[in-house]
Amino acid sequence: MNYRSVTIRNRKDWDEYISRSHAHEGFHTWYYHSLNTEGEPLLFVYEEEKLFIALPVIKRKIENSEYFDMTCVYGYSGPISNIYLNNLSVSTIMQFKNAFTSFMKEESAICIFSRLHPFLNQHHLLENIGGIKDNGTTLYVDLSISVEDQRNRYDKRLGRQIRSLRKMGFVIREAGTVQEIEDFAEMYYKNMDRLKASSNYYFDVQHFVNLLNEEYMKNKLILIYDGPNLMCGALILLSDNIVRNHLSATSPDYLNISPSKLLTDEISMIGRRLGKKIFHLGGGVGGKEDSLFNFKKLFSNLQVKDRIWCYVNDESVYNELVLKSGVDPNPEIKFFPLYRHPDKKKQAAASESETTTIDNLN
Repeated sequence: MNYRSVTIRNRKDWDEYISRSHAHEGFHTWYYHSLNTEGEPLLFVYEEEKLFIALPVIKRKIENSEYFDMTCVYGYSGPISNIYLNNLSVSTIMQFKNAFTSFMKEESAICIFSRLHPFLNQHHLLENIGGIKDNGTTLYVDLSISVEDQRNRYDKRLGRQIRSLRKMGFVIREAGTVQEIEDFAEMYYKNMDRLKASSNYYFDVQHFVNLLNEEYMKNKLILIYDGPNLMCGALILLSDNIVRNHLSATSPDYLNISPSKLLTDEISMIGRRLGKKIFHLGGGVGGKEDSLFNFKKLFSNLQVKDRIWCYVNDESVYNELVLKSGVDPNPEIKFFPLYRHPDKKKQAAASESETTTIDNLN
């Protein structure tokens, strides 16, 4: 079977493949990857005849070594193709594996971590390339059913609370100014402080502005006001069929009335008006069925598996780096790659970007 593989570093070629894919999200685009500051964005492409598989990654330097590793952007990326991934033949999957491992070697990359998209069947391609790990479940609302059926599936108390909030006359609108984005960011930071979130959840204001760049993204910032007071808001991401609450926050002055319940219901209505089929709610922190998961479950009990991909291309170098890091190689430690564990003996500078971890995904 004839095939070829290429590594793409420019926007034009990158987004040409993305636009030809069967399904993708803003997470897969060159622009979204260009916002990442951890390393160099790369698009690995495998092609045979009229078929292609494209995998976007971030290539990162490993401190005090000649090697690199690869990770995914914040969100759901993973491989995409111009056909359904679960229709890939065994021979194509094996050829892809050979091409991908060669790509890793050429880039001096010893391992890769990626969070997988829950609706694209990416595990079918990757389950024999390293380790696919379950990361709990993720929740979603089916927007193809009627509004009445959707709301009838809400928790009964939740339904009453949303109806009550709608009667209070709060103003819901899409942000249209930089000042509104800055106000949302300030509220978001207060939320992160309250939740004692890790540093990788603190995005600067420019990141929010960039995500709302209409030239490259289809996202919206939805805000709810009580008169002049900002109560809560959410930056929502839009793809062909999916809407999701990407980043959200509630003013500490309004936590007692939970306006996020009204906001979540409103996002589903926006998704409907825009013709989306799925409102992806997400899961709990680190795949756990925690308070965040239980809040989302009030809106829907529809669940799919959340998966991550951890693959080591050079075991000997990987093990050597783990040994040098001083991390206890206990298999119970859910952190990958292990040599980037924050508890390693030789701590990196406090300003160093954190890796994406199994434990702090949400």
